[in-house]
Amino acid sequence: MMRAHTLLIVTLLTACGGSQTARPAAPAPVSVDAVLAKLTPRQKIAQLVVPWLGGNYMALDDSAYQIATRWVDSLEVGGIIVSVGSPYDIAAKLNALQRRSKLPLLVSADLEWGAGMRVVGATAFPMIMAAGATGAERDAYTIGRVAALEGRAVGIHVNFAPDADVNNNPLNPIINIRSFGEDPRAVARLVRAYVRGLQDNGMLATLKHFPGHGDTETDSHIGLPTIRSDYSRLDSVELVPFRAGIDAGAQVVMTAHIAYPALTGSEDPATLSGAVLTGLLRDSLRFRGMVVTDALMMGSIVAKYGAGEAAVRAFVAGSDLLLMPADPDSAIASMLTALQTKRFSAERLDASVRRVLEVKRSLGLFGRRTVPLDSIARVVGSKTFQDAADDIAQRALTLVRDTAGTIARLRGARSRIALIAYGDELNSYVGQRMLELLRLGGDSVSFFRLWPMSGTASYDSARTTITRAPTIVFAMNVRPISSRGNIALPDSLARLIAVTDSVKPTVLVSLGSPYLLSQAPKVKSYLIAWSGVRSAERAAGRALLGWSPIRGKLPIRIPPGYPIGYGLVVSDSTLAPPRPPAHIIIP
Repeated sequence: MMRAHTLLIVTLLTACGGSQTARPAAPAPVSVDAVLAKLTPRQKIAQLVVPWLGGNYMALDDSAYQIATRWVDSLEVGGIIVSVGSPYDIAAKLNALQRRSKLPLLVSADLEWGAGMRVVGATAFPMIMAAGATGAERDAYTIGRVAALEGRAVGIHVNFAPDADVNNNPLNPIINIRSFGEDPRAVARLVRAYVRGLQDNGMLATLKHFPGHGDTETDSHIGLPTIRSDYSRLDSVELVPFRAGIDAGAQVVMTAHIAYPALTGSEDPATLSGAVLTGLLRDSLRFRGMVVTDALMMGSIVAKYGAGEAAVRAFVAGSDLLLMPADPDSAIASMLTALQTKRFSAERLDASVRRVLEVKRSLGLFGRRTVPLDSIARVVGSKTFQDAADDIAQRALTLVRDTAGTIARLRGARSRIALIAYGDELNSYVGQRMLELLRLGGDSVSFFRLWPMSGTASYDSARTTITRAPTIVFAMNVRPISSRGNIALPDSLARLIAVTDSVKPTVLVSLGSPYLLSQAPKVKSYLIAWSGVRSAERAAGRALLGWSPIRGKLPIRIPPGYPIGYGLVVSDSTLAPPRPPAHIIIP
């Protein structure tokens, strides 16, 4: 029978009241060895298993919530990875599960570009390549700091970020703007700063995807990428940011589902390779923290090995936490069988469990494991944090081309524009914030939105909208999406941009991947905003209105002609932003 749990209000582990600066609580006086000694082999194994939990609202008798309580009550898992939901739904659900759990749960989430990636209403910074475009370590630090403060406020302890991959392959379908850039040393500087921003403010940082996912053309969610570079190349490129992150104190490293035959002598993924996780990461790089697998339910792993065997192989290779096994029951049962048949030793199991328990102790979770709901609104999504996101987005804007002077003309006078927006169906607001801002600034704007599934009729309507305006702006949100397998404009849309640019003044604004020029190589005006979040759209709109300068520099190459560090600088316009009526809020 499900018990109803009253949500207790307790003091938050981090300072989420009036102060914006959080510090980890002092470690509780708990003996990890004493805790470990009381656990059965099955309980020890369960401490390493981390299932996925939706962050959305769930009633206590909802089947999904009942499954989650079974993970805690019966399986006694050691942690949860939480996904998208409101701050109150996430916090209340985690509080309830924390109170049920015999040992505190270690809660993780992907907060790469801020807590807004998973917590609705939290601060959404641009994708982290925007920090590569500013080149400022303080920006990477700020993204980490705010993610930590907002994440801890809702009960999240581990951020599966930063992405330490060097994105040196323009065809990479899954890393792209999730990376800081292409120069290993520049990426290393920003990784180090991001790690400090997180861990100075009470949240653990995770370096991913070890030993590097940047030079791939296959999405590891659906297939197994292979990198055939030798160790010398790996050492001088891919490993550089990981070393920097480890030196900065990162306490978690996430493995990559990628084959490195030169390192392993096989086509097995790094996640299942002792040569990579033990030989390279533990022995050569001397990493002493926790190793977490990438999601074990991803196609490149589970399809070949199955839920149970994948978990065993990952553990034997050197992982500590087994993230998102396709079947937690099967993973625990298979691990127990592997222990009994001596595929790994009791000492090896104890070493991993001790690492997990030590992390929980250092975070103060044995003393306090829930968060106060009445403190959330003072932290999550605060104006100070939103202003920081706006500032970074503005300084990251990068102008690659304006050969016909179209952007310069738009900045110099109010215009009549057709704004054509494109994004995936989940991003239903793509282009909307730019539209509102351009209209507020005095431009006359007609608007049409296209989607991946748009057909002939929709493209005909877009052409009609284009015909009626003298200047066209294409706002394109093409971003990495797991299991899609590519990151590109639809061919029909690329053709529409090319044709339009040949007959009318046209601006292509990328709200995502910077590599769109490969599909529209002759477009005369190209502006990169690095992300489709609110702050990035606002930044692009302000730049087109002439309200702010454009100063960002490319942190990647855009073949064939634009090197790292390239970017046209446009100073402040003489146009001042209009003062809106008192009842209007600038979007």
